[in-house]
Amino acid sequence: MIALDDTDRAILRLLQADATLSAGAIGREVGLSQPAAWRRVSRLQEAGVLAGRRVELDLDALGFGVTVFLGVKLATKGRVSLTDFERAITAIPEVQSVHHVLGLYDYRLRVVARDISDFERILRRRIMTLPGVGEVEANVLLSEERRPGPLGTGAARPPA
Repeated sequence: MIALDDTDRAILRLLQADATLSAGAIGREVGLSQPAAWRRVSRLQEAGVLAGRRVELDLDALGFGVTVFLGVKLATKGRVSLTDFERAITAIPEVQSVHHVLGLYDYRLRVVARDISDFERILRRRIMTLPGVGEVEANVLLSEERRPGPLGTGAARPPA
């Protein structure tokens, strides 16, 4: 684990908010020169703290007005490979994330659809037809509040 100082945390908060910031813009915000900010960002990348940079898409603007969280319980544990299920479920483009979890369900999925009818089609024709799928529970997202996570909250820092 890499030791992070306050400047590193400030850089991470900035990149969480806008991953497209240049080293110069980051440096101006945290009081570093462009080369010093670039070295800090590079160090964070090399240490694996920065795992990638993403562009956030506006799903509503793209016509995906419904988000559903699915709990999926596999019916035949041991008979169907978890890897096979994961490979099949990630091939469905509307499935935005797949989480293998402990608890009542084996997987939690985030699925986007144009509307409820489109979601029903995805569920019936794509998800429920996968081998090993048993019980499914759907929760429709009503609203979402984005929270910045531990770096933006001033939460306790992990031990160094």
